[in-house]
Amino acid sequence: MKKYYLGIDLGSTTSKAVIIDENDEILGRGITNTRANYKVAADIAKEEAIYDARFTLLSNAIRKDMDQKPEFKKYMEDIRSVFQYRQFKRRMDSLEQLLKQTVSEFEYENKDAIASELNKIIETIRPQIRKEFLIENLGSKNQFFRDIVSERYNEEVEKLDKEFYEPLLLAFDKSITPVENEMVKYNFKELVNESMAELEEKYEGLADQQEDGSKEDWYWAELNAVKNNYKNVEYTIREHIEDIANEDIYIAKMVGTGYGRALLPFPEDCIKSEILCHAFGAHAVFPDTRTVLDIGGQDTKAIQVDKNGLVTSFHMNDRCAAGCGRYLGYIADEFGISLNELGPEAMKADKETTICSTCTVFAGAEVKELLHNGEKRPNILAGLHKAIVQRAMSLIARSGGVRNEFTFTGGVARNQAVLKYVKQMVTDAYGEVTMNIHTDSIFMGALGGAMFARRNISVDLPVNEKKTV
Repeated sequence: MKKYYLGIDLGSTTSKAVIIDENDEILGRGITNTRANYKVAADIAKEEAIYDARFTLLSNAIRKDMDQKPEFKKYMEDIRSVFQYRQFKRRMDSLEQLLKQTVSEFEYENKDAIASELNKIIETIRPQIRKEFLIENLGSKNQFFRDIVSERYNEEVEKLDKEFYEPLLLAFDKSITPVENEMVKYNFKELVNESMAELEEKYEGLADQQEDGSKEDWYWAELNAVKNNYKNVEYTIREHIEDIANEDIYIAKMVGTGYGRALLPFPEDCIKSEILCHAFGAHAVFPDTRTVLDIGGQDTKAIQVDKNGLVTSFHMNDRCAAGCGRYLGYIADEFGISLNELGPEAMKADKETTICSTCTVFAGAEVKELLHNGEKRPNILAGLHKAIVQRAMSLIARSGGVRNEFTFTGGVARNQAVLKYVKQMVTDAYGEVTMNIHTDSIFMGALGGAMFARRNISVDLPVNEKKTV
């Protein structure tokens, strides 16, 4: 029996899972919002990693065809997107039912009108989301159910009269958490078959579409190849689906890490500090890494590592949310936008507004005053992003500075504006050093946990632990 190893990073805002094989190859990744129920979050992340692992096994089974025939590669990309949509749709169906039930229990005099507006919103956003998954690959851009629904739901609510605004937002707030906390297990084979049927409809609908100049030539070449040959791809995939769906993803050992690691139902020897795991994961991807910056939801850590990826020193800020992901979440709420919009909005700035407050609450008050005085939103956001990185740079300096290669991990590494200021400030302070920012930055802690699980080694943090408010 093949053995696999699992790492779970239970963060304060997101929970991640990574499965690796005996050669340290990543087989599957899973991610979800962290909920009040940490166990549910960990279980959902694990299940998502297992589904992803089955797709990896399926891709490996048809690797020769994928390498030689563009229609196979395109089809596999598309079927993953549709699979994610089918998962999303199951949860969306539950949310729609609960929203309608919640509104039906309201005591507003205009309850029937509220229910009517709710139905209109659902009928508007449902096809929007389907199109974005199937045509625009939404699943690779945003993996969180709440964010996907709330952005589109709120946009529609804001178009309505004030009498509907409060009750419809209240209905969403009361309904979203129970649906998020629902542990839904999907039948892999069933969802793949559903996805194939959906793709067949998509490709048949593309038969008469012409190139319109909105996509690159390679896109149309791949699309033309797959829409003319998808039946052959389907046939080949169906030969493997049964075996892949029934294969036992045997987890030989697992390691838990992250802010909520103490709440994981793991033995004590299977729990490790996120500092150790982020360092180990970053070193695994970039072996010459000697300095790691991890900006997570609840804290920021500057870590120095040796040639083996083990921690030699670190400095962290874990007593104040300023400079962390929670700080960005607070600011997003202040502006009434999603976390995904913060970075792109800040990149539109023509200058960085100076933010004097280092406290999250005081910074919020300062932001309101700046807006009242006519300061542009992008400039304020640029100033806030710059302030976050300045705090992180202070931790890096105290930990020993940037040595050799520098690797940025954590969910905030996905924020374009943060990346901009990290690159700028590291270069200004330490010259032209190699800076590693990876698409898997948010998974580095979970990857490190999986690698500790495979190696079964016992290590601990250095005794010179440093924390800074």
